[in-house]
Amino acid sequence: MRRQTLALGSFLLAALVAQANGVLAQVPSGALQAPIGKVVVVAGTVTVEHTATVVRQVNARSGAAQPKVGDFVYQGDIIQTGPDSKINLAFTDGTAFNVASNARLELNEFVYNPNGKNNSSLFSLVKGTFTFVAGKVAKTGDMKIDTPAATMGIRGTTPHVEVLEDGSVKFSTLVEKKR
Repeated sequence: MRRQTLALGSFLLAALVAQANGVLAQVPSGALQAPIGKVVVVAGTVTVEHTATVVRQVNARSGAAQPKVGDFVYQGDIIQTGPDSKINLAFTDGTAFNVASNARLELNEFVYNPNGKNNSSLFSLVKGTFTFVAGKVAKTGDMKIDTPAATMGIRGTTPHVEVLEDGSVKFSTLVEKKR
């Protein structure tokens, strides 16, 4: 239970960092696609593959690349972690993801307008494990998590999702202990 409480605390911190740093305010001019989030923590071997056209003021990487803290992620990106690796992502709506080792996460859709009521997101966990704190999209629209077994609708909680080697899925909700 202590591990879950610590994990929840780190996600809340990532969500606060995303809001405090104003991820949307850092959109590079000339970008064809705006970032939907950024890398908060990265450890081990992690790749982010940009599948959409992204133009940056600096040298643009194509294909998969090792991310670093502060790098943006975009709709359509594919995140993969290797053995003993992890990545924490903070999205523009305050959603915070912790993707564990040997995972593949696809950022299929992310539409967020702070003043809107038709926000939506769809993330696909193809393999591996992640835990996340749902942000404003879950409360002001339609947040979905797709797995090989089912598609889950998220309405504002802290789920832990694991896709096992045989394709089955374990889902649990983390609860922070009150002191």
